[in-house]
Amino acid sequence: MTAALTAGLLAGYGIAVPVGAVGTYLVSLTARTSLRTGACAALGVASADGLYALLATVGGSALAAALRPVLAPLRLASALVLAALAVWGAAGALRQYRARRPATRAERPVPSAARAYLGLLGVTLLNPVTVVYFAALVVGTSTADAVRPLDRAVFVLAALAASASWQLLLACGGALLGRALTGRRGRLATALLSSGVILTLAVRMAAAPG
Repeated sequence: MTAALTAGLLAGYGIAVPVGAVGTYLVSLTARTSLRTGACAALGVASADGLYALLATVGGSALAAALRPVLAPLRLASALVLAALAVWGAAGALRQYRARRPATRAERPVPSAARAYLGLLGVTLLNPVTVVYFAALVVGTSTADAVRPLDRAVFVLAALAASASWQLLLACGGALLGRALTGRRGRLATALLSSGVILTLAVRMAAAPG
């Protein structure tokens, strides 16, 4: 259970930490509305991450059981996918930083907390990187012990809690610091931090015994 908890927390923070378009919008939304609205929007993002973690855990575990004879090379391939996501994220952040693109852009105001939740939930669900990330991670770490329902539940809840805590931190940052976290340096730092977490997961996965 401890391993599932740790893996879930790392997975949740790995996908949540980079301040991309959704994170930028979340901070700016909170800065111009209220902490309540921003918190609801943050929970919308976290709900999408939790849903994808659940789907990937159930599907990934079933797939790993069916493909157990080739689980070792599949784990290595999954580690390579995660490493590629980490490199892609870091490279994109560096490219954007060097291009001096504006960190934020004007967005339509969200009139209510409920619409903020649903809007950010929908936007995050449309992000294909999220489902690829969780699917690769779950398939790569699936073992005989990891397919227990309790371990799956702990992993999903930990990923959800990690994502929610980071998104709520962004919302609080929007309320307290305005757009500071969405500046060029802030976006670069959070993207590089996320890539480091994902690379750590990939290395641990590749080094795991077959």
